[in-house]
Amino acid sequence: MEAEVTLNNRVILSIVDLVVDFGQTKAVDGVSLEVNQGEIFGLLGPNGAGKTTLLSAIEGLVKPASGRVVVAGLDGAKDRTKINAILGVALQSTSFQAELSISQLVRLYGGLYNIEMNSGAIRSSLESAGLSEESNKRFKQLSGGQQQRLSLLIANIADPLLLLLDEPTAGLDPQSRRKLWGVIEQNRRDGGSILLTTHSMEEAQSVCDRVAIIDHGKIITVDSPKNLIEKHSSDPRVLKVARGQVTLEDVFIGLTGGEIRD
Repeated sequence: MEAEVTLNNRVILSIVDLVVDFGQTKAVDGVSLEVNQGEIFGLLGPNGAGKTTLLSAIEGLVKPASGRVVVAGLDGAKDRTKINAILGVALQSTSFQAELSISQLVRLYGGLYNIEMNSGAIRSSLESAGLSEESNKRFKQLSGGQQQRLSLLIANIADPLLLLLDEPTAGLDPQSRRKLWGVIEQNRRDGGSILLTTHSMEEAQSVCDRVAIIDHGKIITVDSPKNLIEKHSSDPRVLKVARGQVTLEDVFIGLTGGEIRD
């Protein structure tokens, strides 16, 4: 890794009083949070709550009105090139060159990161993602789950310190979702750190060490899924929507409201 990075008390990502404006709308409104090294951190929120905008600010795609983003000790406003070298990103709508085989795609994106991917390295990467039997298939021939696993593989190709995932399992069947969870957890075991957005409370409870609930651009609460349930189990807003034993979904709906967001 060429970028010089430092980790302060194991914090890989620090966001301080971040504000992102779109006209008169504050999509992100004074957000502060930290993601630790080796942690899977989930960001939960209704549609339009600010999740994707927050990821975009971390990635450098949108410029904050104020506040700071610090990745491994690097300032998002001053060290963007270095941050990009240690950041992996897999978006929900990621699409690759449809006519290329996945082996060709792995070789291509390895080259973009100056990583030589010979046949053995490509084969090993595809095996780790459960895609070895699809090596000669074109991207457009892959199932949704296979496309998501390939997206995650390519996001990891430069061994990033921090991986950003925007709804990585949206629209997948249970088998594909569990397979992708395994890939994400393996990434953490290999020393990576992950910040992911999700609408799946099951996913948040299954793979996330901690979660933050965001709504109207503000962080409402942060803790482990288990602690969030315990902390809010007697909240009248949560009890009003609970059906039996309080779940993380009950906490989420109780704190963000039951109205449907488009």
